[in-house]
Amino acid sequence: MLDPQLDAPARDALAQQARGQIEAAGALKQENSWGLRKMAYEINRRTEADYRWYRFEAPTELLDTLDHNLKIADGVLRFRIFKVEPNTPTIVPPAVAAPGPRERSDGPRDRGPREDRDDRESREDREPAAFESAGE
Repeated sequence: MLDPQLDAPARDALAQQARGQIEAAGALKQENSWGLRKMAYEINRRTEADYRWYRFEAPTELLDTLDHNLKIADGVLRFRIFKVEPNTPTIVPPAVAAPGPRERSDGPRDRGPREDRDDRESREDREPAAFESAGE
């Protein structure tokens, strides 16, 4: 996930550096650029990031080098390296990012108007509680 405040050529250069390291010591199987997407939560006061995704085979030494270089690279907000089985299906980016909590049309606490709940029994009509005192 790259910082969207960098200009596009700088983000492409960061992605190209990672790709170059992968191709130099491993085998790049697939690459996807998901573009700018809204993040689930802020990272470094950013609400969106430029998502890049690589699938590759590499020795452990490359993973260590890539991990180190991405940690210290300016412009990399977050990254993850996962080990997957060779027959694992590839990830397809969603067509549109999911709406954030403020963009949803119905709030999490919006359960509709209260008048629709007349079919419920009132508290007085319900059976008495099962935890009455033993002295009665």
